Amino acid sequence: MAKVIPHSLFTEFDIDLFKGGKHYRLYQKLGSHVIEVDGQKGVYFAVWAPSAKAVSVIGDFNFWKEGEHQLNVRWDSSGIWEGFIAGIGKGEHYKYKITSHNNDIKTEKADPFARYSEQPPKTASIVWDAPYEWKDDEWMNTREAHNNLDKPYSVYEVHLGSWKRKNGWEGLSYVEASKELVKYVKKMGFTHVEFMPIMEYPYDPSWGYQLTGYFAPTSRFGTPEDFKLLVDKFHEAGVGVILDWVPSHFPEDAHGLGFFDGSHLYEHPDRRRGYHPDWKSLIFNYGRNEVRAFLISNALFWLEQYHVDGLRVDAVASMLYLDYSREDGEWEPNMYGNNENLEALSFIRELNTEVYASFKGVQTIAEESTAFKGVSKPVNLGGLGFGMKWMMGWMHDTLEYFKKEPVYRSHHQGDITFSLTYAFTENFMLPFSHDEVVYGKNSLIYRMPGDEWQRFANLRLLFGYMFTHPGANLIFMGGEFGQTSEWNFQESLDWHLLDYDFHKGIQKTVQHLNKLYKEQPALFEKQFSPEGFEWIEWNDHTNSVLTYVRKGHKSKNDLIVACNFTPVTRENYRVGVHKKSDLKLVFNSDDSKFGGSGVGKSKVTVEKVSSHGREHSAVFDLPPLGVVVYK
Repeated sequence: MAKVIPHSLFTEFDIDLFKGGKHYRLYQKLGSHVIEVDGQKGVYFAVWAPSAKAVSVIGDFNFWKEGEHQLNVRWDSSGIWEGFIAGIGKGEHYKYKITSHNNDIKTEKADPFARYSEQPPKTASIVWDAPYEWKDDEWMNTREAHNNLDKPYSVYEVHLGSWKRKNGWEGLSYVEASKELVKYVKKMGFTHVEFMPIMEYPYDPSWGYQLTGYFAPTSRFGTPEDFKLLVDKFHEAGVGVILDWVPSHFPEDAHGLGFFDGSHLYEHPDRRRGYHPDWKSLIFNYGRNEVRAFLISNALFWLEQYHVDGLRVDAVASMLYLDYSREDGEWEPNMYGNNENLEALSFIRELNTEVYASFKGVQTIAEESTAFKGVSKPVNLGGLGFGMKWMMGWMHDTLEYFKKEPVYRSHHQGDITFSLTYAFTENFMLPFSHDEVVYGKNSLIYRMPGDEWQRFANLRLLFGYMFTHPGANLIFMGGEFGQTSEWNFQESLDWHLLDYDFHKGIQKTVQHLNKLYKEQPALFEKQFSPEGFEWIEWNDHTNSVLTYVRKGHKSKNDLIVACNFTPVTRENYRVGVHKKSDLKLVFNSDDSKFGGSGVGKSKVTVEKVSSHGREHSAVFDLPPLGVVVYK
């Protein structure tokens, strides 16, 4: 077997960028790369291990024997070990065997930059180099028109392993999903799909949020090219793709990033800042230049190599605060004496600056659960630079309100209107995510009160209120047809429920709301601006009714929305309108085709009768537990 031949893909400029934390395309250099050197085909390996005194590539080709193929350390104090091995190629299984200067500790690690990995529970990296011929030029050339903040953004959140299962236990492959899932999302009218983490992860119950292979789509469902095909097919269908991305923490698994070269290489060495007590995982050292370059390179990798259209950044709050999930004495204040993680803040700003500078028509979305200011404000204006932020407060208050029996809702009118006091402080996405249907919280349909008819009416009302509230939207899979059981990552969604009319009705409701959202400019053109919303009446707590106007660029597109949060029909309900123009019904959650009672007038005449501080008004019937939208 050939020995290691000295070779490098790095220039001095690369090394300077890497040391400075400014090399944002490290995947082009580090990792394993199938190349040709002096007429010999083989694989170039490069790994960052500055505390190592020896690094060997071990694999099937040398019977996993340490020392057979020892890499060479660079002379420039970069900590990079590298070399070329002739005669091997795509498909080789390998790891790095590292001997540390730290007490001769030995570690055996998967490649942090591997493009493909063995299927868990196996943990080896796989040399992979297979080109893919993209067919999404039309989408990529017009992506800005689909993905800007003044466009519809209705997201279907998916856990690929449990969306639909064949043989009762096996999740769909990327190739199968490129047919079935793409067709379904297109049919339902969602503008985007969001995948819970598809980067390689060892432990199924983590749902993918404990990553070990940051540059590798999980091999559970197929090859990297298969996942590219899935993205390609979504783009062909006119649907954007968002990936959950986890720069907040990583697991301590022996083959992962933790204690990589016998030192705290990727994780912060201070346990108070380097260990997450909630998730029993390690926290990246955001102040280390090379770690910042690793993470930013990873974000750009998925946007560049896989053509994804956005990254939803997980657990941002845990990154922002030094005292997150910690008691007094378990954390140390920053240099200013407060609890902000200054290094993480700097990293996030640098990440978003680079993402938006490098790619047109993409978005980063923060899952951030606190009142931290400026999350979706541009970096040059002092913000963190995300495109959007999940509106966790709205989600919590809305679900708390909806679980109350309607007879009590009149006493809690402020709970359902409170979100509009801060709705335009950020670019908010309204999420009903996977976290709301697990751990005893119950499914959305079973969080609704009342008998069967009322439960389904409440859920239709919930979605109608959601889609007409300012902001973008996200629904976790199953919610769109009234999944009755809590989500279980080991089981398929209960598709058989669509044999029942009420569940079909929920599905049709969401389908029509997606259509309404995309067709009515008033719902998206100013969805993040106070100019796009106007209250008609927010304080009719006696009837538990809300009425408001949604506005776009042109007043002719204005929409009048009325929500009745009780099962009592409000006949001849008068609503003030801002101009004399007859109203046409464009959506009614109580429509009989959705399983409703059919209350609601298709056309309404506007009269010169003052109401709600307006010269004109209209009278229409508000359906029980329903929302109507008039144009």
